[in-house]
Amino acid sequence: MSSNRVYIFDTTLRDGEQVPGCKLNTEEKLMIASRLDKLGVDVIEAGFPVSSPGDFQSVEAIAKLVKNATVCGLTRAVENDIKVAAEALTFAKRPRIHTGIGTSESHMKYKFKATPEQIIERAVAAVKYAKSFLEDVEFYAEDAGRSDNEFLARVCEAVIKAGATVLNIPDTTGYCLPEEYGQKIKYLKENVTGIHNAILSCHCHNDLGLATANSIAGVMNGARQVECTINGIGERAGNTSLEEVAMILKQHPYLDLNTNINSTMLTEISQLVSDTMGMPVQPNKAIVGTNAFAHSSGIHQDGVIKHRETYEIMDPKDVGAETSSIVLTARSGRAALAYRAKNVGYDLTKRELDTIYSDFLHFADKHKEVTDTDIHQIIKMSEVSRRMYA
Repeated sequence: MSSNRVYIFDTTLRDGEQVPGCKLNTEEKLMIASRLDKLGVDVIEAGFPVSSPGDFQSVEAIAKLVKNATVCGLTRAVENDIKVAAEALTFAKRPRIHTGIGTSESHMKYKFKATPEQIIERAVAAVKYAKSFLEDVEFYAEDAGRSDNEFLARVCEAVIKAGATVLNIPDTTGYCLPEEYGQKIKYLKENVTGIHNAILSCHCHNDLGLATANSIAGVMNGARQVECTINGIGERAGNTSLEEVAMILKQHPYLDLNTNINSTMLTEISQLVSDTMGMPVQPNKAIVGTNAFAHSSGIHQDGVIKHRETYEIMDPKDVGAETSSIVLTARSGRAALAYRAKNVGYDLTKRELDTIYSDFLHFADKHKEVTDTDIHQIIKMSEVSRRMYA
């Protein structure tokens, strides 16, 4: 494994689909899976096969369809879950079983009513059983974010010995701070015997708005897989956003970390997932929101018109967006009005611009946004006004 390669594990079709109202049928899942494969994700978590006949069917169909990515099925540390997942993944070119159990005090005490030693026994048994079906087995330590680091290290060491190839360290509740989560990954890198035999993976939730920051902190401390979703959809407040991780690593080359993501497809697949799941993307969403490359403040517009990089750290084309947009509002200045007017056929002199700008502001104060059609109307009204009072 390259030390600077970060693997992208997409769970849009599993964790993302758990959002209320976002249920997909098999045909819709196949459509998204096909685009994810072309996007360049390394792993597609296709579903939770034992959860329903429909999910089994979807995982099986995705396993047959996907040509490049590893196809993964989620299980609990339960033999029947693992057996069913293995059956669903029969046709996958690169199959992976993703199994695990909770490791926090809260999960052990209230969810499993088990001792720490019993949790380790169940974790090892699950990995060994999954390993009897296929080689690639990922283990998740649910609620690792709130787990004791020393105990977490013991669990990780035990499942590596049992054959786990990937260790998923989830901040299941989205509670961790970036420094805290990064230090947890660092602790495991430095204290787990055999850690070089497995890939550490980040799976962070966004309850406090820190999912992406935590994942990047994890990667900077040695994790080499990030589990994420398109548009950051997922349980409660969502998951780490795939497009954010991909572009953070791309825009910070000094980190010397890279992914296999074709970033020019990000806007397209964002819209596909949004439309298919009926989950609108907020306009101010980083990377793929409609306002991500839009400018309405006069100061910003003037800077972008003169030199795009003044206020944009990314080229819109790098994420598949057409171009930056200069949005005319009552906050826009003369430079923006002149720029947009020229785009629709008016090469205004300074004097003409000064005259029309006053009319523009009166119009803009009454409307949220001034369109190209409105520009024609404003200029026409201004010409009439000049003739009347000449």
